[in-house]
Amino acid sequence: MANYMIFGKEDCPHTQKVVADFKKQHRSFAFVNVDKDPQGLKKLLEYTDDKYVVPVIVNADEDSVQIGYTGEISI
Repeated sequence: MANYMIFGKEDCPHTQKVVADFKKQHRSFAFVNVDKDPQGLKKLLEYTDDKYVVPVIVNADEDSVQIGYTGEISI
């Protein structure tokens, strides 16, 4: 099973959707709230080439990144 990290904001509807979908699909993940975690925000900016975009989904096992979420995981 892949290890995922979701970087997002609690008040972002796209972040809320991906978190809900991961829970519904019983996927394990770590959530990083970039509003409250300065190191998490720094990491998000590394993944997005300094663009403040959420959510960002990282598959740590495959070192792949998906920026944004429209209802499908592509990584």
